Amino acid sequence: MATLSALVMLGNAVWASYQVQRKQLIDSTLEANRVYANKLAQTTQHFVLSAQQQLASSASHIGRHLDQPSTPDEEAERLKQQTDSFNSVAVVDAAGVVKAASPAMPELQGKALTSAANKQALERRSPLVSDPFIAPTGNLVVTISHPVFDAKGVYAGYVTASIHLKEKNVLHTLLGTHFYRDGSYLYVVGRDGKLLYHPEPNRVGESAIRNEVVRAVSQGRSGALHTVNSHGVHMLAGFAPVPAVGWGVVAQRPVEATVAPLGGLMSTVLRNAAPLGILSLVLIWFFSRSISAPLWQLARNAQAKDVGEAISKVRLVNSWYFEAAQLKRAVLVSFRTFSERIGKLDVAALTDPLTQLYNRRGLERALSEFSRSGAHFGVIAFDVDHFKAVNDRYGHSVGDEVIAGLAHCMRANARPQDVLCRFGGEEFLMLLPGVDARGAVLVAERLRKAIEEHVFPEVGQVTISAGVSHFPDTEGEADLAIRQADKALYRAKDAGRNQVVLYQKRSRSDLPPAS
Repeated sequence: MATLSALVMLGNAVWASYQVQRKQLIDSTLEANRVYANKLAQTTQHFVLSAQQQLASSASHIGRHLDQPSTPDEEAERLKQQTDSFNSVAVVDAAGVVKAASPAMPELQGKALTSAANKQALERRSPLVSDPFIAPTGNLVVTISHPVFDAKGVYAGYVTASIHLKEKNVLHTLLGTHFYRDGSYLYVVGRDGKLLYHPEPNRVGESAIRNEVVRAVSQGRSGALHTVNSHGVHMLAGFAPVPAVGWGVVAQRPVEATVAPLGGLMSTVLRNAAPLGILSLVLIWFFSRSISAPLWQLARNAQAKDVGEAISKVRLVNSWYFEAAQLKRAVLVSFRTFSERIGKLDVAALTDPLTQLYNRRGLERALSEFSRSGAHFGVIAFDVDHFKAVNDRYGHSVGDEVIAGLAHCMRANARPQDVLCRFGGEEFLMLLPGVDARGAVLVAERLRKAIEEHVFPEVGQVTISAGVSHFPDTEGEADLAIRQADKALYRAKDAGRNQVVLYQKRSRSDLPPAS
């Protein structure tokens, strides 16, 4: 048991260590991804604000030089050439007609745009980042626009820069270098939960709003969660919003990749701990055996059938430590009290549990002792008149109280040497050693009056009928006197109950058969 306990404790310690290390790895990865996503969100926020500032500068320049027809073309080309952040740049007038574009897009030149982004830009007349939409060129794009006002403050259109989501774009430049071979990756979602950037280009434009991380970041929240991606892979995701545009950046890593180092780490721990662990188990086995040896010897010797032999063997046990010595002393004491306990059990076997009077076994033992000693004794047999009516009217619990009360009256009217028995349900017997027939009748009559005058709870008063006999005044064996008293009891009942009848010797055929 000690060895098993040590193994269980060792296993539990290893398992607990594994769980703690696993939790630390997961928590640290979640925190790292949260911080990383927040950093990249800030970078993206800075890019958007910078792009809006560039467009604001161009819009201001265009507004001041609207009288020069070449200004829109020149400014569109300048914006496209000065940065590779945009896939295309266009200048649109107040009617939504494309006035200039870079690179040149003949299919759009001079035509009115009908996209939701164009309509929104014309209506709001304020800096705007659109939701993803399919442009007339067939590209999935996001546009950043800024209104153009002339020198008098009249709205003259807007300048817009587009990012083609399914082509190489600024998001690839900002985020694409952060893809790892262990399955970690980043993605960006719009405010509607659609993917704006993903390492798998074919997924750009898909809605991922069912993902709890996407729902959280689309609502402007930041944090970290243990989630499951669209492929059913458990991921540790950190997320942060880009407030300027309502986008969200998510950095996530597979749980499996996070906890992969644990296997090697735990193997190293076990290899290093094994020698000391084995030595500890051997020492535990040795000391456990030494400690248990006295207990085993005590247990084996206590099984000896002969009490004297058991005591001599127990005394030879080397109880070298305090607990074993105390146990040895207790075993020796238990042998000495063994006989006393048997005696008490014997008394319990001879006693009626309700009244604490002798039962039939006790009666038989008393008769055997009287027969061996040759003593003469009087016999009183009695039962309660109409006891069945008591049980039927008041219940058996009240009937039991009456029986217990009768036993109390018997003790009050008996000597210490008298044998008091409960012979049956409501039948009782008294053996009066050294008392003749006349004395037995007097005792029975005194008992009858005492019971008649006694008030029993709920029931009130009850009466008894008693029969008396004497041994050896009547011929036969001692147990014959019991039957003779029983016979006299039935005569008392036939004579009207609540009286005492002394058995008068008649022919043997009058005696009732032995029960």
